[in-house]
Amino acid sequence: MKNYRPTTPSRRQLTSIDYKKETTTGVPHKALLKPLVNNAGRNQKGRITVRHQGGGNKRLYRQIDFKQDKFNIPAKVETIEYDPNRNAFIGLIIYKDGERRYILLPEGLKVGGEIITAEKADIQPGNRLFLKNIPIGTQIHNIELLPRGGGKIIKSAGSAATVMGLEGKYAILKMPSGEVRKILADCYASIGAVSNSEFRTINIGKAGRQRWLGIRPTVRGSAMNPCDHPYGGGEGRQPRGTRKPKTLWGKVTGGHKTRRKTKWSNVLIVQKRKSA
Repeated sequence: MKNYRPTTPSRRQLTSIDYKKETTTGVPHKALLKPLVNNAGRNQKGRITVRHQGGGNKRLYRQIDFKQDKFNIPAKVETIEYDPNRNAFIGLIIYKDGERRYILLPEGLKVGGEIITAEKADIQPGNRLFLKNIPIGTQIHNIELLPRGGGKIIKSAGSAATVMGLEGKYAILKMPSGEVRKILADCYASIGAVSNSEFRTINIGKAGRQRWLGIRPTVRGSAMNPCDHPYGGGEGRQPRGTRKPKTLWGKVTGGHKTRRKTKWSNVLIVQKRKSA
């Protein structure tokens, strides 16, 4: 982590990742970039469907290979890079046949390190193999939910699932949330935890830095008028005046379960995550 001298009030609490120490280049691979349009939380009709988004610095999208479907061909890590679109570091790898791709970088994988995707491979950070061939207790990330469907879960900085065992055609995994669930053992997963685990300790420090990230201000419901929010109005500061916490639209939140009772994957959950 990088700390700053308190030369201004905003720098007093500011912390950030020292990217110059962690990354090896600041220039992305041009062939794997594409434009990224900022919709500021708006849908195809131009209506805001996600609040508090907008502005921010312009970005180019890095095309990450979540499938890693070049089987039995070793690849070497060329560079470690910062990606403005995610909180983990990414690595540019080059395969033996000369093709380059971006991957999510796991902890412990350095420049010059070799990785491979195969049904069976060494249990080394970055290697990708079947869940059924991964030993119990191993940390994994970028996990498929359906065979050959590409990695769908465990992709944020510092996160990892743990292999708990095998049961028939399913592998049993413990998620970072504490949930224990089954996933088909013929799905691929990458070994190791996702890089940049220090991301969770960042202190933004000032409102302007949030704006650079494309995050707009959030107004408290209690500061609004009664017509704008269930918590609004009153003389001076008032309690929320409603038994259960609610959203701006009066929908119950805070302790209210939102998972569909008929969701197809409910039967695969062995133990639910602990709710607050």
